[in-house]
Amino acid sequence: MRWLVTGAGGMLGQDTVAALTRRGEDVTGLGHAALDITRPESVDEALAAHRPDIVVNCAAYTAVDDAETDEKTALLINGEGPRHLARACATTGARLLHLSTDYVFSGESRTTPYPEDHPPDPRTAYGRTKLAGEQAVLAELPETSAIVRTAWLYGATGRNFVRTMLDLQARRDTLDVVDDQRGQPTWSADVAELLADLGPLIGPGLSGVFHATSSGETTWYGLAREVFRHAGADPERVRPVDSSAFPRPAPRPPYSALGHDRLRQAGLTPIRDWPEALAAAFPSFGVTTTEGESAACRSSRS
Repeated sequence: MRWLVTGAGGMLGQDTVAALTRRGEDVTGLGHAALDITRPESVDEALAAHRPDIVVNCAAYTAVDDAETDEKTALLINGEGPRHLARACATTGARLLHLSTDYVFSGESRTTPYPEDHPPDPRTAYGRTKLAGEQAVLAELPETSAIVRTAWLYGATGRNFVRTMLDLQARRDTLDVVDDQRGQPTWSADVAELLADLGPLIGPGLSGVFHATSSGETTWYGLAREVFRHAGADPERVRPVDSSAFPRPAPRPPYSALGHDRLRQAGLTPIRDWPEALAAAFPSFGVTTTEGESAACRSSRS
């Protein structure tokens, strides 16, 4: 099969290309410079040139806070871009895996994982634009597409929470980290492997929404402590605070764990528990300088 990965310069895009390459698949990864999904002609040209059987859309506007004041741009990338891809796939016969997010849910008054068919109720501009992309794909390509929601991604490349914790534990005496937001830390390499498994199965009879997050759940505080432990640092240096300590333009879902029933129904095993995945991922990380701090943590010196 021939695969085309959009947004291939990003963390998940890079991991997806790497996973498919390791499997011996014929894969092409295109970044924004080579494929602008907001331009229908760019999409059509890419699919005509590479003739993929499966397209994986990792391209996205992911600046959650910036989207609050620039929803128009976010919608162009997260909503209209997927529509262009779905229409092109409908014309060429390619299948489409479109990546989405836990932000399509508000996370309010929730204590158990969201099932795939739970009605979305985003409360941020970012979540609204990602939901628009989901709806566009399902409308344009209902039988040969999959919406793959993931969350709390970290990986060996790019800026993410785990990298930030690794950097700050080496430079700061204590860290205040949010303990009232619960979710599923998910290694991007695990998501990439799942996409490689899921893609060939998509077609009439198996399409729609799937959740690709690690099993189990924790808070940012719990994740930070586990990162410290793996780094050989004292987890007690991490101090819990509530999210009011970090006011942000876009409210974060207080609970956004996702259920995995549809993966099981498709005969696929959901991603392993998050502590196991973090342990497997840890050797791939190096402690590098990260500018600024995470929206979920604050550091201080004793």
